Amino acid sequence: MDNSQMKRGIVIKDDWPGYSLDLFTYPEHYHEDIESVYIPHGVIMNRTERLARYIMDDFGDSNIMVLCVLKGGYKFCADLVEFIKVLGCNSSRYLETRVEFIRLKSYLNDQSTEDLHIVGSRDLSFLRGKSVLIVEAIVDTGKTMKALLQHVETFEPKMVKVAGLLVKRVPNMAESLTDYVGFEIPNRFVVGYALDYNEYFRDLNHICVISKTGKMKYKV
Repeated sequence: MDNSQMKRGIVIKDDWPGYSLDLFTYPEHYHEDIESVYIPHGVIMNRTERLARYIMDDFGDSNIMVLCVLKGGYKFCADLVEFIKVLGCNSSRYLETRVEFIRLKSYLNDQSTEDLHIVGSRDLSFLRGKSVLIVEAIVDTGKTMKALLQHVETFEPKMVKVAGLLVKRVPNMAESLTDYVGFEIPNRFVVGYALDYNEYFRDLNHICVISKTGKMKYKV
């Protein structure tokens, strides 16, 4: 298997039910709100370290301007940048990483919306001439990511790559937009590891499947 295939992510099959909650620790107040541990924290971390290696290989000697998509991407971004830093310290090639943040709003309850809303400054002129890595927690249809990429390109970066922790298998899925994929998952609504449902569940370390009870309890 070549590098490009391995960068496409670990494929989680449609019938994967996840692990029993009894096997892991998690905040007890979410007991009725999640069905299973879908991807354990340790597996997330190991896969993220592997992605850091691919990124270092691809960016060569270019310093990396990381554009972290908030809020869901903050844990993945922090861990990914930390792995890049550690790998650099342990080799002869240290890539300096600078992290900037952008916030997008594209979900209401558990439904993705069509529109791209950039919250805060839309001026990304600091990307001009830079090697840019966009870090996003989850990509599904890719409409939001496509709009963001088009916006970023207007500032004339040297190169742009996208790291997505999760890519969902949905009709017209956006696999081709994401250069580094942690996991390819079925079209299920997952929470944890900074992924939220109306701002809840970000404090879960594992990625979990939300239950019907959880959806009802935290619906807006």
